[in-house]
Amino acid sequence: MQADQLSATFSALADPTRRAILARLSSGEASVTELAQPFDMTMPAITKHLKVLENAGLISRGREAQWRPCKIEAEPLKAATDWIEQYRQHWEERFDRLGEYLKEIQQNEKDKDTK
Repeated sequence: MQADQLSATFSALADPTRRAILARLSSGEASVTELAQPFDMTMPAITKHLKVLENAGLISRGREAQWRPCKIEAEPLKAATDWIEQYRQHWEERFDRLGEYLKEIQQNEKDKDTK
């Protein structure tokens, strides 16, 4: 994944309204009106949020007669998850080593106290 695409994904995910929209879309397609319902904002504001999500590739918007369904697109989320995963593994390894070191220090302290 290009760094620019990854930046666009994280930028889009930075907003709680957009995350809520994605959460709703994870259960299936929805119209703009359906997506706007839970929010206390204007339709143009919702449309701007949808445009950011669409530009990041996180959603796509279709056209079926008068209905314009939005649906989630998984690929950018998978790429972001893959990127995060490499760092998660790195930090888990570091925490495991830190845990081993702390156990060693505690054991040394116990050994000193028993002498």
